[in-house]
Amino acid sequence: MAKSQETFSKKEKEKKRLQKRKEKEERKAERKANAKEGKTLDEMMAYVDENGNITSTPPDPNKRRTVIKEEDIVLGSRNVEGARPLNVRKGRVTFFNTSKGYGFIKDEQSQESVFVHMNALSAPIQENDKVTFETQMGVKGLSAVNVKKV
Repeated sequence: MAKSQETFSKKEKEKKRLQKRKEKEERKAERKANAKEGKTLDEMMAYVDENGNITSTPPDPNKRRTVIKEEDIVLGSRNVEGARPLNVRKGRVTFFNTSKGYGFIKDEQSQESVFVHMNALSAPIQENDKVTFETQMGVKGLSAVNVKKV
């Protein structure tokens, strides 16, 4: 007598497959029943307001538009060339890595830490040296420039 080719695991897999198919059909029927067909073009339209948000109301044609000059638009990174350095500050070098060429200076007045790069030094510095420096907005924040040892 030959043994059946269908094993228990095959039967279970077939049951699961049929169950998934049934659930999929039920979801499809539910979606069809709840579908909102027949929307007009105005109901489907979306508008973008002056702040870039999507709205369903069209823009007001009487509202005054702001004019932006072409030269005011900056593409890419921030415009650092036009930034002016602030007043001269005094501080102490808290960390400086000579092999990598950067460090940090702690301002004596505000106690804030300011980044310094070796290209902004007038003379070599080490940790715990007292220095005078000016600050300038860099790409990632405040940077010390014109650093001089006291």
